[in-house]
Amino acid sequence: MHYLNIFIFLFLPFCIYGQTADYSISSYLDEGAKAPNTHYLGEAWLKRLLTAEDGLDYNITKATFKANSTLDWHKHTSPQVLIVVEGEGYYQERGKEPVRMKEGDIIKCDKETEHWHSSSKESDVTYLAIYGGTTPTTWTEVLSQEDYDQVAEKLKE
Repeated sequence: MHYLNIFIFLFLPFCIYGQTADYSISSYLDEGAKAPNTHYLGEAWLKRLLTAEDGLDYNITKATFKANSTLDWHKHTSPQVLIVVEGEGYYQERGKEPVRMKEGDIIKCDKETEHWHSSSKESDVTYLAIYGGTTPTTWTEVLSQEDYDQVAEKLKE
């Protein structure tokens, strides 16, 4: 027991010091800012978590789309990964059938692949979007409400 006390008194200051060091800590829990309604239908909130401007080779953005909201067709100059953290939505790549994405799903989209993603008709969706570089998204075509509704009907459970 005596050695345990000595150990605690000798090493406790190192543990306390380690806990008070300066770190860059932020949270992804708040929704972020309401996105300007330019390339989507409905309501969306975006929160940039990490960016290439922070000295990284990639960006991580948290996106929350309210039910019945969708992005337009677009593509990126790098691969994009979507990690669905809450809710359900739809995902489609040009020339392929749409799929329902749900909490826990990880979707990888190759660079220069035209695609869109959205919430479902019934559910909000929140996902983390991971993509590289500083080149902006290329918006290619508007996804109409009619096209979105057809996908929703096709994927109805």
